[in-house]
Amino acid sequence: MSLLSDDRRGSIPFGPFSSPPGGIVSRKLIAEMIGTFWLVLGGCGTAILAGNQVGILGVSAAFGLAVLTGAFALGHISGAHFNPAVSVGLWVGGRFRGRDVVPYIVAQGAGAILAASVLYVVAQGYPDFLIEPQAPGAFASNGYGALSPDGYALPAAFLVEALLTASFVLVIMAATRPRPDVPSDFAPLIIGLALTLIHLVSIPVTNTSVNPARSSGMALFAGAGVLSQLWLFWAAPLLGGAIGGATYRVISLD
Repeated sequence: MSLLSDDRRGSIPFGPFSSPPGGIVSRKLIAEMIGTFWLVLGGCGTAILAGNQVGILGVSAAFGLAVLTGAFALGHISGAHFNPAVSVGLWVGGRFRGRDVVPYIVAQGAGAILAASVLYVVAQGYPDFLIEPQAPGAFASNGYGALSPDGYALPAAFLVEALLTASFVLVIMAATRPRPDVPSDFAPLIIGLALTLIHLVSIPVTNTSVNPARSSGMALFAGAGVLSQLWLFWAAPLLGGAIGGATYRVISLD
């Protein structure tokens, strides 16, 4: 049995945080914009402003905490996707209306760009702030080859981004499925921990995207080299999200 009936495919409930049937689309889009803003501000902001102090573990935890808290705050309004790849994956998995995918992606992109703009203004307040366009991870950007933190080539970057996004969507779909043996409030925690693990694995490879909106917002400030590689951080996560959604749909008992 599907988690959502046909009249409730506008959101993904986190336990009791389920949207009313039908919902108000504008509220959901605003919630997605705010949630994506929070995710990028918290995760990328930690990388830019405190990365030297907290390291990979701290940055990974920041992304996990951002999605965890955002899901608790906004999951009952929009489903707390905060990621175009998640929206696509949930649509393929039968948990989200196809007509809402593009509006969600636009809202998520707007939130990411707004967060990146705020971070750029804040970072300029530091006397020695400088974006080095050809440096790996410049302004918390994603990249492969010369722009990969550890120099990983394009095939490795594509595989990691697609596989980890697929895994992330599968975890989301499993965590948000009602289960009598697990309190429903645990879903945001499980999803946040999954995103933390994903960052621990892939920061050395691509600086971790698994989220096209997050990558696009930062790329606008990171230079032409990063922008030229942005296609991968749309193609791989969207493909991975679709694979994750389809896989869960096949193997689950929903």
